[in-house]
Amino acid sequence: MNTIGDLPAHPLLVHAIVVLTPLTAVLTILCAVWTAARERLVWLTLALSVTTVILTPFAIEAGEALIHQLPKNPVLREHAELGDTAIFFVIGLFVVSLAIAVLHRWGTRLGDREKLARVVVAVLAVVIGVATIYQIVRIGHTGARAVWGDFSL
Repeated sequence: MNTIGDLPAHPLLVHAIVVLTPLTAVLTILCAVWTAARERLVWLTLALSVTTVILTPFAIEAGEALIHQLPKNPVLREHAELGDTAIFFVIGLFVVSLAIAVLHRWGTRLGDREKLARVVVAVLAVVIGVATIYQIVRIGHTGARAVWGDFSL
């Protein structure tokens, strides 16, 4: 899927990733550390994490197809290399959101270990969530630099 209509698919897919991934990261952190948020948002968060895992490879593939149609550019190459790492971050986010959902649904079966499991998952959610947001910003920033360069208003 390299085009949508007559437009390159990469910029269109990337906008979904740039919005959904940080949103998913924030919701994952909230669900991990705040019971009220978890009770209301855990399944939405899990669905969003699945969505980002599905969309990310399409965005990467469309970007790889697009890069071969453009003049060589070191910033574009850096963007592509960083973009290739996005899948690892969204998979990590999915695993943590899945762990939160599993604990939400069946955590009481762990007995005394439930609290420890929730703390471990909360720490992982914060670390992976913040790292994911940081990496998506880095990827987006290099993409913007590759497209816009030193342009300013």
